[in-house]
Amino acid sequence: MLNSLSLSHASWIAAPSVGGPQCGVVAPCLRKAFDLSRPVQEATLSITALGLYECEINGRNISDFVLAPGWTNYDRRVHVQSFDVSQLLHVGENAMGAILGDGWYCGFLAWKSRQLYGDRPKFIAQLDLTYADGTTDRFVSDQSWKTAGSAILQNDLLAGEIYDARLEQPGWSSGGFDDSTWLPVMVIPAPDIALETSPAPPMRRIQELKPVSVQSKLTDGKWITQVDFGQNFSGRVRMTVSGATGQTLTLRHAEMLNPDGTIYVDNLRGIRATDFYTCREDGAATWEPVFTFHGFRYVEVSGLNKDQAFSLVGVVLHSDMEVTGSFSCSSPLLNKLQQNILWGQKSNFLDVPTDCPQRNERLGWTGDAQVFVRTAAFNMDIQGFFHKWVQDLRDAQKPNGGVPAVAPDRNFLGDLTDGGPAWSDATIICPWTIYLCYDDRKILADHYDSMRRYLDFLAAHRCKDFIRSHPDVDHWGGFGDWLALDGSGKTEGCTPRDLIGTAFYAYDAELMCKIAGILGHTGDALRYASLHEDVVRAFRHRFVTPEGLIASGTQTAYVLALRFNLIPEEARAVACRQLVRDIESRDFHLSTGFVGTPHLLDVLTERGRLDVAYRLLEQETFPSWLFPVKNGATTIWERWDGWTPEKGFQDKGMNSFNHYAYGAVGAWMYRTVAGLDLDPDLPGYKHIIFRPRPGGSLTSAEASLTTAHGKVAISWEQDAATFRCEITVPVGCRATFFPPYDNLSSLAFGPGNHPFSQPVKT
Repeated sequence: MLNSLSLSHASWIAAPSVGGPQCGVVAPCLRKAFDLSRPVQEATLSITALGLYECEINGRNISDFVLAPGWTNYDRRVHVQSFDVSQLLHVGENAMGAILGDGWYCGFLAWKSRQLYGDRPKFIAQLDLTYADGTTDRFVSDQSWKTAGSAILQNDLLAGEIYDARLEQPGWSSGGFDDSTWLPVMVIPAPDIALETSPAPPMRRIQELKPVSVQSKLTDGKWITQVDFGQNFSGRVRMTVSGATGQTLTLRHAEMLNPDGTIYVDNLRGIRATDFYTCREDGAATWEPVFTFHGFRYVEVSGLNKDQAFSLVGVVLHSDMEVTGSFSCSSPLLNKLQQNILWGQKSNFLDVPTDCPQRNERLGWTGDAQVFVRTAAFNMDIQGFFHKWVQDLRDAQKPNGGVPAVAPDRNFLGDLTDGGPAWSDATIICPWTIYLCYDDRKILADHYDSMRRYLDFLAAHRCKDFIRSHPDVDHWGGFGDWLALDGSGKTEGCTPRDLIGTAFYAYDAELMCKIAGILGHTGDALRYASLHEDVVRAFRHRFVTPEGLIASGTQTAYVLALRFNLIPEEARAVACRQLVRDIESRDFHLSTGFVGTPHLLDVLTERGRLDVAYRLLEQETFPSWLFPVKNGATTIWERWDGWTPEKGFQDKGMNSFNHYAYGAVGAWMYRTVAGLDLDPDLPGYKHIIFRPRPGGSLTSAEASLTTAHGKVAISWEQDAATFRCEITVPVGCRATFFPPYDNLSSLAFGPGNHPFSQPVKT
């Protein structure tokens, strides 16, 4: 905690003006001038805000962070950033300035109103100096700071930003500026919260996109310009325009187009998602909003004149995680699917793993995170990112141990005590996955008490006779198999909620037994092993016939029962046949929702039906992973039928076109198509499992992953006679190769690059 260290001498300050529940006020500027009489050797600025901040010293930004300090439960903690700013200072008069944005703290959140945490943004900073002569000095936020308005008339993460360049005050964050008309700041009582360094990487401008199309037309006497970036993403635009004094441009953002070619905004559910810019003076100017982001592919610009000089650049924002994995194969459609999965992750990993970046939601849904976390760990280095979010989960946990459906939480779902099966279970599944992928015991140790309290909550409040979500005790039971297409006509699907709940209860107990053992809690390990046996026994009694048939008969019911080993071994073949029979009856289409889909192909592979798994993966007609790809998707859709040629757009009330949950199939592509996997007994890729499984139309595949030990890679190709492969094993690791054909033996490898070939089974 930094409360008594980096910010121990500073005060929380704010502007006196405060906005109401329906709109904000001008983003305030805060400034402090100070003199330095001698050269500075070291200078460290520690800084944070309740809200968002952009900070400058002598007219230069202190960092390339965006949307700092991010989103936490502000009643519990806020993250502090520290920067070396020695190069920004000089002998003589200096100045520090900050602009504050509403952000998650007092801007609109999801479908709620504004000011859910506080009434206005607040700021704290401390500048610690060491001069060249060895003496020290300090400047802090306090009552001596001054405040005034800025050119940002309104800012909101959902609504957008309104900027009037005529109100700019050049030099406001530099020495020599006349601030005699500025007002004193308010000193705010220090909140009783932790001030900590975030374990997550900061959000940054990661890349830029050029438009693939710019088209203008006259509509109702006004020129409307539509810009297509060719990619759905999260971020904003940087605009350059040669405008006239007072000319206002309006920029509306959208993911899709209507049949008439206009932007489709119905699925934004009423949020404005619009930026406004008013030109300062005649001539060229460049502008980018700072306290907002949008989820979009298209931007509609109005307010331009015919042939007016104008350009946009797309600015992609997300947490600065290293891209660690790569996957490609001989199928262009599957390669595009992988690209879409990665873009879905980029778009939704902004400090919190959100469900979607465009509409009035953007929440850290636990169910989405737990189904996708393994795929996410292939694509990027998410270790620090999930350490931060698991802390958000701990902060959101209820006093009785229940875990809500979203984190951070601000009572978004009313009185629900927990998120229900497959959602709240993220509190165990996500830390376990991070442990496996990064050999990270710390996340297990940090979170162990929270996980234990959660299982105690399930036993006390959600279970009867080891059946979770039992109708006698839990009349809600969770979200079911969200958005399944199994014939129910309801968003939760046909799979019984108590079946889903009990399946995940068994899985939780199994994982907790392992986690307790790893951490040396022997008594707990025995207790959770016993719990697992009891839950499996209850599941079989309630949901499984002696022949291996599963209650409800949905694909998801069979998938969960098989994936979590809840069916007696002697009945699993029958269960798998029933699953395949259902898939075949749908002409080799899936019907699973958020809960069943991530495990579907793994189950088919484990039960010897790789052929069916590939039929589903390469299916191009609705519903399938490749149907959106064939219809122009550049990210993963929330719904299998977000848009179809026959029906057009799905229900505008819930129809995101950038929603990563179904992208969980990426983990299967890495592990099974390419064949790159870890050994759970030696986590963190110390022992690498190479197990490629060619199938379908594929003739080649390759994948790589940057681990803590170095690069791990596999590439393979085959023809009718020969399977050729090359693997890379980093120093300090070993690997086992399991051949794709039964007539061959496994191979052991040490560090190095190893090309080899094997005959194809005939």
